[in-house]
Amino acid sequence: MDRSLGWQGNSVPEDRTEAGDDKEYVGFATLPNQVHRKSVKKGFDFTLMVAGESGLGKSTLVNSLFLTDLYRDRKLLGAEERIMQTVEITKHAVDIEEKGVRLRLTIVDTPGFGDAVNNTECWKPVAEYIDQQFEQYFRDESGLNRKNIQDNRVHCCLYFISPFGHGLRPLDVEFMKALHQRVNIVPILAKADTLTPPEVDHKKRKIREEIEHFGIKIYQFPDCDSDEDEDFKLQDQALKESIPFAVIGSNTVVEARGRRVRGRLYPWGIVEVENPGHCDFVKLRTMLVRTHMQDLKDVTRETHYENYRAQCIQSMTRLVVKERNRKDRSRN
Repeated sequence: MDRSLGWQGNSVPEDRTEAGDDKEYVGFATLPNQVHRKSVKKGFDFTLMVAGESGLGKSTLVNSLFLTDLYRDRKLLGAEERIMQTVEITKHAVDIEEKGVRLRLTIVDTPGFGDAVNNTECWKPVAEYIDQQFEQYFRDESGLNRKNIQDNRVHCCLYFISPFGHGLRPLDVEFMKALHQRVNIVPILAKADTLTPPEVDHKKRKIREEIEHFGIKIYQFPDCDSDEDEDFKLQDQALKESIPFAVIGSNTVVEARGRRVRGRLYPWGIVEVENPGHCDFVKLRTMLVRTHMQDLKDVTRETHYENYRAQCIQSMTRLVVKERNRKDRSRN
C-alpha cells in the first residue's frame, strides 16, 4: 500500500527538486499553488455598474472592455421616450473564459439616469439597488446554508462624465456623494475624441479639483509595496495620474496604416481605441481587469460591505435592547 502524501496526475507540485534531500523541508510552500488551483476551479465573480446620462458610450465601452456583446437585445428609445423614462436597473450576465480561468461578469446598467427634465434624487434607485445586494448577501451569510453564496455585490461603478460641460454638473456631484460610501467609484471622462489633448488635460484637472473640493471619495489606488519592481511602480503611478480616465469606445474594426484596429474613422483621420496616445482605454482596462480587480473586490468586502453589516448589527442590537426594556417595564 502506497502511503506517500501527494497529488495525483499532473497536479503534483514541483517541490522535490527544489527541496532536494533537505530533511527540514515540510512542504507548506505549496500553499499558494493549492489556493490557486481551488480558486481557478471555483471561478471568479465580478459585478460592474455603469452610470451616467444616455449617449455617453457606456454600452460601447463595456463591450470594448470585455470583447463581448452584452446589449444585442437592447431597444433604443427616442428623445421623447427617454425624457419620460424613469431610472431603471438592468443586469446583463456573461461567462467569460480566458486561459482556463472562468469569470462570471455581471454588468449593471442604469438606463434613464439623468435623462429627465427633473432629475431630483434620480440616484435613489441606484443606491437602493446597491443596498439590496448588501442586504441579500448579509441574509445569505447569516443563514444556515452558507456554502454556495452568490456574490452580487457591486464591486465597481464607472461613472461617466459628459465632455461637453465645464467640469462636474450638480447631478454628478449629488450622485457621487450619495454613493461614495457604498461603492468604488471610478470617474470616466466620456467621448474623449470630441476634445483636443489640451482640453482633455484641462478637464481632468478641473474634475479632480472639484472632486476634492466637494469631498467626494472615489476609489483610491493602494500604495505599492516597497518590494515591487520599478516597472510596476511606474505603471501604477501612471494609472493614478490618469484619473478621470478619458476614454473612447468602439466595436468597429478599421484599417490604419495597413493594420486592422478597433477605432473610429473620421474625415480627418482615425482614432484608435487601444492607442495610449489617443485615449486612456488601455489604462482603464489594465486597472479594471489586470491589476486592481481583486483590490476592488477586497475594498467592497472589507470596507463598504462591512460598514453596511455593522449598521445592520447595530440596528438589530438596538431593537433587541428596546424589546427587552419594554418587557422589563411591563413586568414591573
